[in-house]
Order: sequence, then structure tokens, then C-alpha cells
Amino acid sequence: MLKYLFFILFLMPVTFMQKIYWLVQLMFFMLVFVFMFEISYSSVVNYISFWFGMDLLSYGLILLSIWIIGLMLLASESVYKNNYNKNFFLMNMVFLMLMLYCSFSSLNLFMFYLFFESSLIPTFFLILGWGYQPERLQAGIYLLFYTLFASLPMMISIFYMNNQIGSMSFIIMNYLFSNWLFYLSMIFAFLVKMPMFLVHLWLPKAHVEAPVAGSMILAGVLLKLGGYGLLRVMTMMSMISLSLNYLWVIISLLGGFLVSLICLRQVDMKSLIAYSSVSHMGIVLGGLMTMTVWGWNGSLVMMIAHGLCSSGLFCLANISYERLGSRSLFLNKGLMNFMPSMCLWWFLLISSNMAAPPSLNLLGEISLLNSILGWSIYSMIFLMLLSFFSAVYSLYLYSYSQHGMIYSGVYSCSSGYLREFMLLFLHWFPLNLLILKSEICVLWL
Repeated sequence: MLKYLFFILFLMPVTFMQKIYWLVQLMFFMLVFVFMFEISYSSVVNYISFWFGMDLLSYGLILLSIWIIGLMLLASESVYKNNYNKNFFLMNMVFLMLMLYCSFSSLNLFMFYLFFESSLIPTFFLILGWGYQPERLQAGIYLLFYTLFASLPMMISIFYMNNQIGSMSFIIMNYLFSNWLFYLSMIFAFLVKMPMFLVHLWLPKAHVEAPVAGSMILAGVLLKLGGYGLLRVMTMMSMISLSLNYLWVIISLLGGFLVSLICLRQVDMKSLIAYSSVSHMGIVLGGLMTMTVWGWNGSLVMMIAHGLCSSGLFCLANISYERLGSRSLFLNKGLMNFMPSMCLWWFLLISSNMAAPPSLNLLGEISLLNSILGWSIYSMIFLMLLSFFSAVYSLYLYSYSQHGMIYSGVYSCSSGYLREFMLLFLHWFPLNLLILKSEICVLWL
């Protein structure tokens, strides 16, 4: 565990050297390769170093983080090409990776909280420093205050817990607390981070204003911090969770349906993909809150699948934004004529987004449907609406952007670069490959 920590730590001074951008990116891919050998098929926490340890749950999410950050550097070529403070950008990325690695492998609840909050800082800098519109300041403040406001009660409850049982270790906490105030303050920070419907307003704003790297890390990993935190803290409040969780399941199912309807009236590509994230995370939250084996396994599968799929869609939106200078669906029409080779990638990633086989989203969605239906048969109505509208907004995005009359201001044909095909392939391939080896995602309990 510590060797990877030092690897990331010692990458920091390297980022200030000249002409080092692609080397750092290759280093992340090397780290992924080496880290893959660390897998152990046991749900016991192992590789324990000073404060850090890892089970299959954290393993999957750390691997996803390293993968997505490597791809973020591949996607942000414009930062390198136009020299938009590229060394500080690299440093920001490496620092973010360090915080994510520490969050996912912490064994101590306070350490987890500390790194969980610290991952906000580089994200905030990303939106503020490399965002596109002047509204990015407002979006950054939104992100910061939503998350900080929700997580202060959590800090107080962590100290209360330490006072009560004299320890903050994840490993020894089972069935300890049944105080509803403690329960609410513990999970509220994670509900905002996921984000749950009603506290999701910071997400579309942050996504639309962030650069492509910011959107990728937000959708790919930072939303998963909320899910991961819930999976970790639910075990110590399981008795009260069983009696109060119905509230969150109802909000997430209803919210997922309403957000799917909101998706249908978006004209900004990024905004549409961001709202679809809220809808996907709604069903993850619903399955997670049922406290069943199907729900917990399905939520991890769906988090990993959504991380790859959503991140890939943001890359696609950025590719057409770099060509046309706009993300509006009114201008991004008939892209099949303009970028014929990208049309296949749009199709593949959007079909994964609506959980078509053989994507990992399908496995996640089946598990989550199982768990929510097992919890209450009446949830069938909203689940049907959710699945249906998920397909509807995905097809809306695809058909609107690929077909139709091409915008008269676009006179050329522009195929993709090899870098872009590589980027999209590396999002789509693991997403469809992992279903062949899905026990990594479902044997962690």
C-alpha cells in the first residue's frame, strides 16, 4: 500500500519539470498496470500499512481513480498544447490522485473524512482555473459550500463516536449506533456528494462549467466517494438504517424519474450527461439503501460502470466542442456527416449508458432492480419509468446529435485524432470487458 502512496507522492516534484506532460500520463498507466497485480479475492481487509488497508471494494475504486486520471491527462491535450499552466495542472492532478487514493484506502473514519474533504480543493481549482465561462466561480462556490455544509455535522458525529467507543476504525464497527440524529448527520454528507435528488443542484452547474478533465473526475470518481462512504458507514448503523432507509429509496426513485424528464429538455450536451448521472446515482442510492446483498453488490458494479461510461460521454461532448466551439444540440446536429468515425463511439457509449448488453451497466442495473423489487413490489412502477426514460434520453442525445441537417457554419469533414480514438477505446473496452470478470465487483461483501 505504501509503495503506491510514495509513487504518487514522488510524482509531484516531477510535474514541475519542462516537457514532462506525457511522461506523467504514462506513469499513471504504469501505475494501473502494477496495481492490477495487487488483487486478492477475499473480502477481508489486507495489505495493511500505517493507516491504510484495502479490500475488494476499495481496490475497484482505487483502480478506477488511477485509470480515469490517466485518461484525463489524455483528454486534456489542449491544456498542454496551448500551455494553460500545464505544470500546475499536472500537479493538481497528482494531488487529486493522492487524496483519492488515501480516501479509498483509509481504515480510520476521521482520516477518511479528512481526505474526502481534501479532494474538493483540487476539483475546485480545476473548475476555477481551467473552466470555460465566467459562471465557473459561482459553480465552484456551489460545489464547495454544498459539500462543506453537509459534512460539518458528520465531523461532529465522528468525534461523538470516538468519545463513545474510543475508536474510529472501520473494521470494528458493527451494529453500534441507533440514534436517528447520529444516523442523519453521518449520511447526509454522502447523500449530497452522490448526489441525491433535492441536493443535486451543485452537480449540473459544476459539470457545465468544468473543463473536460473536471467533468471526467467529477462523474468518474468523486460521485463514487459518496457511495463508498455510505457503504462503509451503513454497517455501523444497520439497525436504524433498516427502519429509516425507506425515505431515501422513495426520494431516489422519484428523483431519478423526475431527473430523467429534466434530461429531455436539455439543449447543452454536457448538461444532459450531467443530469443523466444524477438519475443513475439515484438508482444506485435506492439499491444501496435496501441493505440487501444484491443492492450492495449492484451499487458497486453500477458505480464503476457509470464512472467509465459517463466519463467517456463527457470526452465525446468535449471532442465535438473542440471542433464546433459549442455544446448546444442546435448546432451539434448531423455530426454523422461531419465526424463519421466518431459516430460509432457515440453509439457504443450511449448504448452502454442505457444499460444495453454486454456493458457492465447491465449487470449493475439488473442487480439493483432485483434488490429494489425485493424490497417492495410497488417500486416496480418507478423502476419501469426510470428504465424507459433512461433509454429515451440516451436515444434523444444520440439521434439529435448524429442525425438531422448539419449546421450551415460547418463546412468541413473532421475525423478524430488517434489520441481521441485511444481515449474512447480505453473508456469503452474495460466497461464491456469487466462483465466477463464480474466477480471482482460482486464478491466484495
